[in-house]
Amino acid sequence: MNSLEITESYYQYFNQKNWQGMLALVHPDILHEANQGKVRAGVEKLAEFLKHMNDCYDEALTEMVFLTEPTGKRVAVEFVVSGTYKKTDGDFITAKNQTYTLPAVAFLAFKDGKIARVTTYYNLQLWLKLVGG
Repeated sequence: MNSLEITESYYQYFNQKNWQGMLALVHPDILHEANQGKVRAGVEKLAEFLKHMNDCYDEALTEMVFLTEPTGKRVAVEFVVSGTYKKTDGDFITAKNQTYTLPAVAFLAFKDGKIARVTTYYNLQLWLKLVGG
């Protein structure tokens, strides 16, 4: 699979809640740069993040647009996140099964045929407004 196909599979696995499938596509030294917080390094940290997110949120991604550059070393994905905030996440507003829909984007970099970096951006203030914060 090329980087575009790997990225498409990665997000298909996300929508299927197939965390093991996602993790199988990432480099052991992956860097996960989420919109907020610290950079997570390594597959184990990414797996912990996915578990935490699955505990707190039920999300699906739609309207995915994939963009790549000529060398295939980087892929960008624009999408819409539709979700339910089902369990309070840290210091955020109390979860009461609020639903939300917001745009987001991710940038992926590749190494040795695997995803080596995922950087995700969305408007946190919009999300807080949508869930009543």
